[in-house]
Amino acid sequence: MLDTIAPQPRDSSAASTPPEWFVLIFALAIFVSAFLLFQVQPLISKYILPWFGGAPGVWTTAMLFFQVILFLGYCYSHLTSRWLNLRNQTLVHAGLLAVAVLLLPIIPRETWKPAGDFEPTWRILGLLGMTVGLPYFVLSSTGPLLQAWFTRAYHGRSPYRLYSLSNAGSLLALISYPVLIEPFLELSRQAWMWSAGFVLFVLAIAWCAVTGLRTAGERQHDVLHAATSAGEHAEPEITLLRRLLWVVLPALASLMLLATTNHVCQDVAVVPFLWVIPLGLYLLTFVICFDHERWYHREFWVTLTAVLVFLTAGIQALDFLAGLGTVATLALYFAAMFGSCMICHGELVRLRPTVKHLTEFYLLMSAGGALGGVIVSLVAPRVFLTFYEWNLGLLASFLLAVGGVCQTAAERCQQRLAASPREWFATKRSALVCGGILIVAAGATYCIADWQQPVSGAIDRARNFYGRVSVWEADKDVPADHHFSFFSGKVNHGRQFAQPEKRQLPTNYYAGHTGVGETLQYAGRRGPIRVGLVGLGVGTLATYARPGDFYRFYEINPEVTRIARKWFYYLSDCKVPAEVVSGDARLMLDREQDEPYDVLVLDAFSGDSIPIHLLTREAFEIYLRRLKPAGYLVVHITNSYLNLAPVVQRLADQFQLRTARFVTDNDEERLLFRTDYMVLSKNADFFATVRSRPPEPQPDVPLWTDHYSNLFQILKRP
Repeated sequence: MLDTIAPQPRDSSAASTPPEWFVLIFALAIFVSAFLLFQVQPLISKYILPWFGGAPGVWTTAMLFFQVILFLGYCYSHLTSRWLNLRNQTLVHAGLLAVAVLLLPIIPRETWKPAGDFEPTWRILGLLGMTVGLPYFVLSSTGPLLQAWFTRAYHGRSPYRLYSLSNAGSLLALISYPVLIEPFLELSRQAWMWSAGFVLFVLAIAWCAVTGLRTAGERQHDVLHAATSAGEHAEPEITLLRRLLWVVLPALASLMLLATTNHVCQDVAVVPFLWVIPLGLYLLTFVICFDHERWYHREFWVTLTAVLVFLTAGIQALDFLAGLGTVATLALYFAAMFGSCMICHGELVRLRPTVKHLTEFYLLMSAGGALGGVIVSLVAPRVFLTFYEWNLGLLASFLLAVGGVCQTAAERCQQRLAASPREWFATKRSALVCGGILIVAAGATYCIADWQQPVSGAIDRARNFYGRVSVWEADKDVPADHHFSFFSGKVNHGRQFAQPEKRQLPTNYYAGHTGVGETLQYAGRRGPIRVGLVGLGVGTLATYARPGDFYRFYEINPEVTRIARKWFYYLSDCKVPAEVVSGDARLMLDREQDEPYDVLVLDAFSGDSIPIHLLTREAFEIYLRRLKPAGYLVVHITNSYLNLAPVVQRLADQFQLRTARFVTDNDEERLLFRTDYMVLSKNADFFATVRSRPPEPQPDVPLWTDHYSNLFQILKRP
């Protein structure tokens, strides 16, 4: 990894060149900076996730922030390398490092918590800027800055493999965090350890700047000047088109990364940490392509990617792909994204300049990455009702791959014709092949562009920070079965019969024999009750309200509230005025001072899982403060991927609560799904009366807190 191209014969300036072993110091500083860059991203995101409802948009917005700061760091590296000599660069950078150290540790302040119903994107960006902005900025500038210093210290050697090394450090950080860091360390300890690592990074930078570079003194600047002057003759002038490609190619790769992540995490499989896989593959393409040109064989990658993208777009239309399971589908989607990124980054390496334009190259490349993040995080949610940016990314990737195929075929034609002008038959055959490719590509382009356009049946669609939602009408021609369904992503969160005499029947997860139905009916036997419900859905649980009861829903997504009132009748038909409080339920409950509840229901889904911040010790302290001493806490733990029972049981043991578990089966005629509930209470009569599932041995898991949780321990096995 640390190999560089053979050094040029030494001239008189080479006497001040640092020793060979000092290359390891450059490598260590770049590797540590990249490792810290990707350790801080999940760390700080997990810190603020409970403050913003645990929505997937928190991660997407954080990614946008980090991409923009990365661009600013590269901009700083470019400007300082271009306009300042080595001594002044060192002084400026030392000042920034000193200020960044003073801002440690990177622990967000409680004052940044949201106050209620609002669009959280800009608040998240401001919070991240004040918490990790400067340390991240300094870290992000390290790669190109140290590579520029490297070219001054070691004239004639290529710095690009150091960039490959930095991405290897990022990949290691990404993989190690959920496996080695998160399961064993609380967030506060993680933050302090990261801060200690940052101090070590500062010392390594100081060593590079003082010990290594000052041994050469200002003569290093002369070496660089000589190298760049020679480069002016060795390399043609950089054209506007080439600079544009330095932006467009990484922008497409970034768009494919984020768009694929959004699509698979909300529409294919809502599996925790599924975003780790596409991000890891994205970084791997950097490592492969920038390590050496030989790893990117254009003819192979453009052909493979064209096929993968076509299959990805045709997965719902091609019969032989109809039976693909979730794992195979994910593998195909990730493979298409990987191929697209390989082409983008492989072509980027082919277009890389000499060291004269090193920092400008990284600046424009980071601008492209930030542009892709802006399109996915800020533009697409305001323009598209679905994840259509993924379609556009696939289309652009397909056209890029087909263009590469045609270019390769054309180059072969030229080579054959140049070798033997008589081989015009071979040339003509190659031209026919190119024509055939273009014809097939034209048809495929139409299919990809038209794929996943809004189809008939969805009568309402919306998309915002919290994801995408839709309403579908079914069995319109069969009055007895005519009903409406509400989806968050691909997960059905509510259904209601259209017939007036049937529309008050509780459906989906909320029938009378479910855990929540049993609890609400039992609690109401002695008179009116107060009920708090975390998560609105379509308001199905309002059917249990009786005159004199008090029902209050908490819903963080304003689009869910709009849809529940516009297309469903549970709220309007409720026998009491059902309140809907906008904002994160945990924050709203913590601020309330009115009479406590008899029943508190946790039914806040994020895709197919309850947000983690609702299942921590600190959250349960809030719930119990808002419950009457003999009240009931009902936790909906139905989940395809996580076994939440041991987590809830551990929390119940912590607060000395008894538990009962209720599991029911599907009943499609009544529009009922399988359900799994746990009810927690100190009321012994309740557990003696209701018929619940017999207790089962559960794996022992540590107590979840706001600073500690471990999803890998409770992942369901296939």
